[in-house]
Amino acid sequence: MSDKFTVVGIGELLWDVFSHHKRPGGAPANFACHTSRLGAQAYPVSCVGPDALGRELREQIQEMGVSTRYIMDAAQATGVVDVVLNAGKPTYEIHEDVAWDHIPFTDDLNALAGKLDAVCFGSLSQRSAESRKTIHRFLRSMPDHALKIFDVNLRQSYFSRELIAASLELASILKLSDEELPVLADFFGLTGNAEEQLKQLIKQFDLKLIAYTRGPDGSLLVGAYEMDDTAGLPGKATDSVGAGDSFTAALCMGLLKGWPLKKVNLFANEVATFVCSQKGATPVLPGHLLEYGEVKETEEVS
Repeated sequence: MSDKFTVVGIGELLWDVFSHHKRPGGAPANFACHTSRLGAQAYPVSCVGPDALGRELREQIQEMGVSTRYIMDAAQATGVVDVVLNAGKPTYEIHEDVAWDHIPFTDDLNALAGKLDAVCFGSLSQRSAESRKTIHRFLRSMPDHALKIFDVNLRQSYFSRELIAASLELASILKLSDEELPVLADFFGLTGNAEEQLKQLIKQFDLKLIAYTRGPDGSLLVGAYEMDDTAGLPGKATDSVGAGDSFTAALCMGLLKGWPLKKVNLFANEVATFVCSQKGATPVLPGHLLEYGEVKETEEVS
């Protein structure tokens, strides 16, 4: 019987296609891969298409030691995103009406939701009515104590005030960046400096915690009664794709373990700084970070 935390990343699963190569991607899938490496029993919940890209994506996820049990089949093509890096910072062109736009709610998903310790979801995977409905049902089926992390992850035009508000109503934790806060400030009439705006969001949506990331300038964790501000760490920025997802994964694991906010924040920054220094969204983490995260063993996926 495993004593691991059970964690899900629900939403988009796709190929990030660069100029000369492709890599598995999608924020919820990246989150699941990182939490798995940090010791959770983690599952990506998504769909792939009946094509070679879908088969290869399953194989790649399995090779990373992550279960594909809840990666389902859809009639549409496997998702693809064209990524262009400019000084390590990505821009995205996201293909529409693909497999992850059609995630069904099943009895198996209902059973999985009922035993979760944490989930991460975003706004992009809710661009279609079908996947949005599934994600909302999944969240409502989770235990009251479970962490429901909304990584807002704004992409192109695939979001609205109504979608963000509905997601915040279902979430207990919000993760957003300094580029995303102005959008939410406009949507919800937030005023003052960043800290004041985050406190207003906590009050408006009854959130337990907000993680506010500032790229190389570190991050601010704001709770109802506690706060921690961690400065950025020195490191080489090679490829920031997936760095935010690794931050969210480390944040999730630290919170599940009951760490103080200062330790959680520092660990999340260290993990994200390492991922930024590597190519790809889900590089293997070095031993000192796994020891920090108290990962002691590797189990076969199911």
